[in-house]
Order: sequence, then structure tokens, then C-alpha cells
Amino acid sequence: MKIIHCDQGSAEWLQSRAGVCTASMFSTARKKVNCLDERQQKFVNLRLAGTPEKAAAEAAGYKAVPRSDIISRALDGEKIGDWSDAAKDYAFRLAIERISGAPLDEGFETWSMKRGHELEPQARMEHEMQTGLIVQRAGFVTTDDGIFGASADGLIGDDGGSEYKCFVDPGRLRSIYMDHDFSEIVDQAMGCMWLTGRKWWHICLYCPALEIVGKQLCWREFKRDDDHIEKMESELWEFAMLVNEYEATLRQQAA
Repeated sequence: MKIIHCDQGSAEWLQSRAGVCTASMFSTARKKVNCLDERQQKFVNLRLAGTPEKAAAEAAGYKAVPRSDIISRALDGEKIGDWSDAAKDYAFRLAIERISGAPLDEGFETWSMKRGHELEPQARMEHEMQTGLIVQRAGFVTTDDGIFGASADGLIGDDGGSEYKCFVDPGRLRSIYMDHDFSEIVDQAMGCMWLTGRKWWHICLYCPALEIVGKQLCWREFKRDDDHIEKMESELWEFAMLVNEYEATLRQQAA
């Protein structure tokens, strides 16, 4: 990996992210529509391998042989699934940034982004106080080829790291504080561990409005899951090919 030591939100940080698929967007980059679910995929794989219908259905967890248009198309050899509009839009943005060498939004920072950058030092300090850990600022981390990257908010010792979120959306706050649901951040945590080679990552939600009740920081430790990372990496490389296609098309049109 390469570590770019810079302040998040700075001109250097914004420039280093241009054209790079970042961990905060890994979940978006992986999104597809009209895909086979896990059981359907298993059934199709078994059938294509020559397993009889009933045996394939039973092995895939069905009580009866599944019948659906998407399964029939997959068995006929058609390509199933497509990138979501959000994934396509993100890929197109990265393609433009690769060509221009600069952020497409020219470094525009929303109110929530600015707030997050301003509160991050407080969140980091609170995290260190509650855990006794020493957090080293990392700036921006990328793969050696610069295709994937992450704004690693902190590196801890030789094995850990941290990410600080400062949500104000009550829906996102409730899901974490009340339901302990960090699912929307899992890909980002795993992405940071993939890029840095770390074994664990702390995802911290900082909400200063709850300081009066002593709950200004809500955090959870994620252990490295190599199976998750392997699947995610494979899908991200597929996404990288989509970016390449868009970039090639745009360059041809320019020529």
C-alpha cells in the first residue's frame, strides 16, 4: 500500500482521491440488480454441472424444483445481472476523473462532509480516552496501482485501525444506537483492512449531542473476514473493468 499523509478535506487529499475507487463507496461499487440469489445460483451451478433437477433443487435448499424466468435464462447461458444505476454513475464519475486528473466536483464539500472533518479530532480523542489506544492519523491509503483507496482515519498499533462517522440523520443514528446495526459500514471497514493488511478495525459513531447522557461515542470492533474480503475484491475488480470501459469509450469519442 501507499500512504499519503494529508489532512482530510485538504486540496492534497481531494486530489489524491480523483479517479480512485474509495472504501466509503465500495458498497455502491458492488451493487447489482436482477441477479440470482444465493440459492438460485447454487441450483443453476449444479444443473450446469449435470446434476439432475430434483437433486440440484434439494442441494440448493428447495423443497421443489424452482421455476422462474431468471433461472431459465441463466440455464440458457444468458448473462444475468447488471450494475445498478448508482454503480454506473460512480464508475462514470471515476472515468471522467481519470481523464481530467482532478475531482469532478472540483473539491466541493457538503455541509455534512465539512462537519465530519471538523468533528473527527474530537471523535478520535474520545475514542482514545474510552479505549486507552493511541490512534495514528493516516490520511489517504491506496493500493500500489492507485486503483483503490481509503481515507483511513486512524491506524492503531501494527494490527488495527479506526473510522469515525458523525451522522446527523436520525434514521442512521437510530439504526446504530438502537439496533446496533453497522451493516452499511461493513464494506468500508473490510475495505480498510484489505488495503492496509490490518486484522481489526473500529467503526466509531460520534454524536456530540448525546454527550449529556455519556453516549457521544458508539463504536464496534470488526475482525478481518478474509472470505468477505475475497468476494468483495473480486467484485471490485469487475467494477474496475466497468470504469476502464467508460474511460476507453470517452477517449475514443474525444479522438
